[in-house]
Amino acid sequence: MGMILDTHIFLWWLFDDPKLPRQIESHIADVKNPIYISAASVWEIATKYRLGKLPDASKVAENVPEWIFKAGFQPLAITPEHAQLAGRWKSAHRDPFDRMLAAQSKIEKISLVSVDKAMTSFPIDIFGVNG
Repeated sequence: MGMILDTHIFLWWLFDDPKLPRQIESHIADVKNPIYISAASVWEIATKYRLGKLPDASKVAENVPEWIFKAGFQPLAITPEHAQLAGRWKSAHRDPFDRMLAAQSKIEKISLVSVDKAMTSFPIDIFGVNG
């Protein structure tokens, strides 16, 4: 089963951060699961780094696509269909990056890996919020 990693999960994985739940770590490490990193996460990392919100992520922020490749993950481009759903969804959740990840999860029919409880406002399959 393929999965899209929420941006914080991707960064925790790269930095071997103890905040990454072991269940999620094991699921990501299972080579049978294709892992996708959205172009929205690349945009989010670059934006937050530029704004000083990710000061420890300089190596990653300088070349996120390279880090996706090094991790063995696959990039997921944003399509017009993703953008339309992200923009039109009636969810009160306003974060544009999260809205895009949720739209991609829904349209591509793959789970989103996240521990962000706010993501439960979207009608998608989420792995990790409760585990």
